Amino acid sequence: MTRLTRAAVLTAAAALALAACGAAPEEEPEATTGGGETSEETVDYTACMVSDEGGFDDASFNQSGFEGLERAKSELGIETRTAESADPGQYAGNVDSMVQEGCNLIIGVGFALEDAIQEAAEANPDISFALVDSAFSDDNFAPVTLDNAKPLLFNTHEAAFLAGYLAGGTTQSKTVATYGGMPFPSVTIFMDGFYDGIQKWNEDNGDDVQVLGWDKEAQNGSMIGNFSDTEAGRSTTEQFIASGADIILPVAGPVGAGSLNAASQAEGVSVIWVDSDGYLQASNADTKQLILTSVIKQIGTAVFDTISAAVDGEFSSDPYVGTLENGGVDLAPLHDFEATVPAELVEAVDGLREQIIAGELEVTSPSATPTE
Repeated sequence: MTRLTRAAVLTAAAALALAACGAAPEEEPEATTGGGETSEETVDYTACMVSDEGGFDDASFNQSGFEGLERAKSELGIETRTAESADPGQYAGNVDSMVQEGCNLIIGVGFALEDAIQEAAEANPDISFALVDSAFSDDNFAPVTLDNAKPLLFNTHEAAFLAGYLAGGTTQSKTVATYGGMPFPSVTIFMDGFYDGIQKWNEDNGDDVQVLGWDKEAQNGSMIGNFSDTEAGRSTTEQFIASGADIILPVAGPVGAGSLNAASQAEGVSVIWVDSDGYLQASNADTKQLILTSVIKQIGTAVFDTISAAVDGEFSSDPYVGTLENGGVDLAPLHDFEATVPAELVEAVDGLREQIIAGELEVTSPSATPTE
């Protein structure tokens, strides 16, 4: 049985074994094709990347990773290679093609590439590897540390908690909803944080906002089965709207565009984007006014920092873990909603952020990675 089919079972065992945390990332650049200063020298180093099925123009995690690769090419003067996956059946072949290209570092974007990246890392100890959104494990789900493979992980439940609290204070219908692509830990961790943020809002304000699409205790909820079917995202969102939800959190990469489409056909419905600031994505230009905020993880910065360290001969298999404290995860600005979201609610969310960073407020998820 592949890890693709047993992703949910793997979560707790893999997360508990990872305690190391990477250095605080710099602010991720806004440019989509590798901004910053351009290196005048060409470095004899090749960094390569394999996408998940959403492709590098998904306005989400694949694109964020690609931006980090392009930034490294521009600023460090390295060579780059890419392989874009149209479906899961291409993962292993695409990773192998990067091995054959003579890459020094191969980065897989997304939990679904765990099998392909791990197998290649074990077979090619002289090549460095990195994997976004997943650790490594054996066939018995026990965590595995590979000297030449680095997990790039994000405790997005912290930022999603803030998004949930914001949604609780913003909803007019007192019903919100969330759904995922597939039940990977990197998906359900968003849903856990969002759910708990709603509960915190209810507790603090004596409210009774309902969450459709996710049961944190049971770790079960609404999944469309992939990260590419925007029509499924649209129809799922329409069902939630019919059930009274007026704020939707899709955790399925580019499928979120389907939620924006459905929201555009309904009165008073907004969407919370994930991974990148959805408001700034060109593909969302026609519906960006419906994006309340985005739960951001700085994948591009983590990718760039990993490449930079490797170029300097300082590659480490220690996991990078993005948190609110080190800036690896956060909420995007409210953009068009700044004028309508009450100032006291914004202040409350900012206060919760500081409490989480200070360790005064514990936000939990079985998919979270320990940082101590």
